[in-house]
Amino acid sequence: MPGTDTYLGLRAFVDELVRCGLRDAITSPGSRSTPLVLTLARESRLRATSHLDERSAAFFALGLAKATGIPAVLACTSGTAAANYAPAVIEAHEARVPLIVLTADRPPELRDVGAGQTIDQVKLYGTAAKWYFEVDDHPASAARVRWLRQVACRAFYTAIDGRPGPVHLNFALREPLVPDGDGVPDVDIAPGREGGRPWVTRPLTLHRASPRLLEGLESELLTRPKIVVVAGRAERDPRLAETIAAFAERAGVPLLAEPLSGARRGPVAIAHYDALLRDPDWAARHTPDLVLRFGDLPTSKPLRTWLAGLDGALQIAFDAESAWQDPAGVVATIVSADPRATLETLTGKLPRKRKDTSWLDDWHDADRAASRAIAEIVGPAGLNEPRVAAELGTLLPAEATLVVASSMPIRDVETFFPAREAPFRVLSNRGANGIDGTVATAFGVAAAGGGLTVLLIGDVALAHDVGSLLAASRLGLKLVIVLIDNDGGGIFHFLPAAGQGAAFVEHIATPHGLDFAHAAALYGVGYERAADVDSFRAALSRAAVAERTTIICVRTNRENNVDLHRRVWESVRAAT
Repeated sequence: MPGTDTYLGLRAFVDELVRCGLRDAITSPGSRSTPLVLTLARESRLRATSHLDERSAAFFALGLAKATGIPAVLACTSGTAAANYAPAVIEAHEARVPLIVLTADRPPELRDVGAGQTIDQVKLYGTAAKWYFEVDDHPASAARVRWLRQVACRAFYTAIDGRPGPVHLNFALREPLVPDGDGVPDVDIAPGREGGRPWVTRPLTLHRASPRLLEGLESELLTRPKIVVVAGRAERDPRLAETIAAFAERAGVPLLAEPLSGARRGPVAIAHYDALLRDPDWAARHTPDLVLRFGDLPTSKPLRTWLAGLDGALQIAFDAESAWQDPAGVVATIVSADPRATLETLTGKLPRKRKDTSWLDDWHDADRAASRAIAEIVGPAGLNEPRVAAELGTLLPAEATLVVASSMPIRDVETFFPAREAPFRVLSNRGANGIDGTVATAFGVAAAGGGLTVLLIGDVALAHDVGSLLAASRLGLKLVIVLIDNDGGGIFHFLPAAGQGAAFVEHIATPHGLDFAHAAALYGVGYERAADVDSFRAALSRAAVAERTTIICVRTNRENNVDLHRRVWESVRAAT
């Protein structure tokens, strides 16, 4: 087929993605992907960014899509380049983040015959892709171009409709891979719809709760006095968090909201439930009659364990996509209606003031006691891992976004963040809960704009994704990186394996001895060491107004950190 025909078809395909709402394309270098990459890069309505490493590119796209809710397009060449997308595609599937993955491939006659840079890319991502489709290579007739426009619309809407996630289109591309002669002619074989509308329009609607369901929920709320609201990670509706907090306040019930929900706000939020529920006696004395659950399963293991053991409580989960967030099998009802609309309706049906406030008062008293007990232990200990999390929870402005790495950072954020009237946004890759691509994800969030972006990350996660620091200089992006450097995997010291001697240290704790100042110098980013609370605050202030990416390194000790956490938990238990 003439090379020009390939570009005529792809130009219509990309035009249609833009008409649907696409804003960003993320590419990586290669030969077979030349038609895809050049078409995306030359589309003036797109912001096309180039990334050397496909894994970094994919997590960058994930961060963009996570922050905006709009699919980002990925384009790469054939072979293992496409395989390097897999961790981010899996995370996108588990975390419900929309992505459109375009992989270039050899045509069928070059597959499985020893051709270079050729692997089996058919359904490469398995069930992690919502939709897989093989785009063949045919001349650019009017019928063919109209079909490509339809495929683009289907890919975009499939990524965002229902449960959001990644779609994978595999393009079989034959040589020549560049246009013939003078380039692609300025003609449309099959022009798009008038007025810039997509070839296919597919309005997205959320299911509304039926009157019968609302009546049943209202009855349960009025007849069960001991109610708690649990809010886990919920990134897709930015207004849901405020609605959850308003409902809990009107109902006069404790709100156990992890920072990833955005709902740890208002007068009924219980900030230190993770520490409180570590005491089995206290947890047993505060058994509810009714649990209303929103978002994903919370990060806190004590909270998850407590929820799993509430045999006598009615647990209702609200999830518009009908996801099963219940490994313990204790949820009795999954409400698949729009959670925000359902809560807004229920809030209006509740009495304006609860007569008996003893249930909420008891939780509040314990939360205040826990806060004092934590401060008594963490405060005198200087600059430590819990203190860093607490400082960020207090100091960052409401318009900031904090990206948090998995392992200890996200757990410290959940345990030590305060409740705020106007909390900033907190994001994390908690779909598959891996540390892959954390730096790239944060740069993707920063590229989405909307204020200061801060990354809280451990040294192993930074070492794992250190190559993504290249985005700072290549893309001119600013990120404040708060690095907790305890020379290894500190979270593993909390596990039974920590007692296994030298083998544990070498193979699980994995000390590395790296000095990240050298990485900062290599990638052209700023670097500061913070040794105490005052120097940390000062470094954070400087980094927030700096014009480039800055790493603020806080050195800690893995064993001391375990001891500090255990003293915190014991102090809270004694105080309550």
